[in-house]
Amino acid sequence: MTATFSSRVRTVFAVGSLALAVSCNNDSKTTNMQENNSTDSMTAKKDQNSLMPAGPAPAWAPSIKPEMQVVIEKLVSLGGKPIETLEAKEARMQPTPTDAVKAVMTEHNIPLPPPMCDTTGKDIPVTGGTTHIRIYTPKQPAAAAMPVIVYYHGGGWVIADLDVYDGGARGLCEQTGAMVVSVEYPKGPEHKFPAAHMVAFDAYKWVLANAASIKGDPKKIAVAGESAGGNLAANVSMMARDNKIQMPLYEVLVYPVANNDMNSESYVKFAAAKPLNKPMMAWFVKNALPSEATAADPRISLVKANLAGMPPTLIIGAEIDPLQTEGKLLADKFTAANVQAEYKLYDGVTHEFFGMAAVVPQAKDAQALAAKNLKAAFGL
Repeated sequence: MTATFSSRVRTVFAVGSLALAVSCNNDSKTTNMQENNSTDSMTAKKDQNSLMPAGPAPAWAPSIKPEMQVVIEKLVSLGGKPIETLEAKEARMQPTPTDAVKAVMTEHNIPLPPPMCDTTGKDIPVTGGTTHIRIYTPKQPAAAAMPVIVYYHGGGWVIADLDVYDGGARGLCEQTGAMVVSVEYPKGPEHKFPAAHMVAFDAYKWVLANAASIKGDPKKIAVAGESAGGNLAANVSMMARDNKIQMPLYEVLVYPVANNDMNSESYVKFAAAKPLNKPMMAWFVKNALPSEATAADPRISLVKANLAGMPPTLIIGAEIDPLQTEGKLLADKFTAANVQAEYKLYDGVTHEFFGMAAVVPQAKDAQALAAKNLKAAFGL
């Protein structure tokens, strides 16, 4: 019997799915954006600009931006249980930060903009069976053959799916005008490391071989990912290099998992942060990896990997994030390996902010930076 790695349950943890628009439905193979025509745009803009938190900044985040705090307050109000206290299946059913952003938008009359990208779903062959991809295509492509961004979602290799991270992928499609192929992959504890890494690479190879069939340009391919997905994106580039196949032209790594040091400066400072904290990271290690020692593997701890010959890289970091320190360290390691690397830290925001452009200004800025760099790499 072959395995199918698809997103068929409601999952948690990633606000990576709210970009310029916010929408997830229960069909994992399609996501349709619905424009809210009932709200006057001028009123919506006023309400969005007046997002103010209900209480003082939390002790773990004295520098948090008001819009970011509003989302975190809403997430807390949804009553989810601490992920680290749950079994994986139960964790995947908890309220998500994506739910929080959608609720904030509803309460503040922030409408969804018209969709600029269409989506289709497809199952593709990978090691151990099949996996699901979602293809985002600009409604008005600039060329017959579009550049392709292969995108990997986050969730600690245990939770989250294409729906939860819809907006990160959709935002890149909308802002670059490129096609985005968002890849589902197997998760622990059912499928432990290196299952996700193998499927991530299989999906990349499928895109190389089949880009033309989906109206993509096989010579213009980049990779991107958030959190655990940022780690996967970097691994895909390394595997392409090591297997001597076409490498991505560029990679965007958003707060990637890149080290196994849970006593780093940011792990200590933001141990109690939300939506990601130190106990959750230990829980991910327990569920995603065969053993705690595996976290030192250079495929997990990217700062220990051979980074020579990697493609130009943008690393985006969040200030209020246990992973902040390792993201900056990874950027320094790239530079030491003579890889063109840019690092941008966004102050006052938490892990998972990247997909929140509908409500968090720093997310809009981060998406614009990623899009600018990707377009330059594609020659657009």
